[in-house]
Amino acid sequence: MSSSISMPSIAPQALAGSANTTANATVSKPKPCCVCKDEKARRDDCMLFSKSTDPTSDCKPIIDQYKSCMAGFGFQI
Repeated sequence: MSSSISMPSIAPQALAGSANTTANATVSKPKPCCVCKDEKARRDDCMLFSKSTDPTSDCKPIIDQYKSCMAGFGFQI
């Protein structure tokens, strides 16, 4: 005995609409880890390998570049 059961389905338009909304939210503000990678690497290298007793003051211009880049994407550090 085989009986067929009809299951409701989700319309393809509904699926496409929800994926589109998620994509738009992602495009409007990326994750902080995904932007300013070069500036972050230069900042980290400067801070880690600085011979100064105060690496923060020694690396200030590089840190400011990183902060400026992040601010361009809407992140305040």
